[in-house]
Amino acid sequence: MMEENAFLEFVGDTPATRLLDFFITGREFDYTLTELSKKAGVSWATLYRLFPHFLKAEVFIEVRRVGRAKLYKINMANPLVKKLVDFHDSVLLAELKKVEKGLLVEA
Repeated sequence: MMEENAFLEFVGDTPATRLLDFFITGREFDYTLTELSKKAGVSWATLYRLFPHFLKAEVFIEVRRVGRAKLYKINMANPLVKKLVDFHDSVLLAELKKVEKGLLVEA
């Protein structure tokens, strides 16, 4: 299961937001559905229910096949995805600045 982070705390920890957070954090990599289920902490049943919606919206795309396995990654060519990534990074950056401020005040 994934660790809690500032993004999930801000938007809410749901299977859909866990998938988005996982893909955005690992945006340079591609993943099988098995990896997604295990590493994002989303059950198979939920993954199979949600994943087609993300594919239809072109948020996630199939990038290659290795044998019978399909590998997916976040679609950085999608303008909506670019905004989601910017939002994700902004939330994490704001949290990092809070932590840095707190460390400076304590020192």
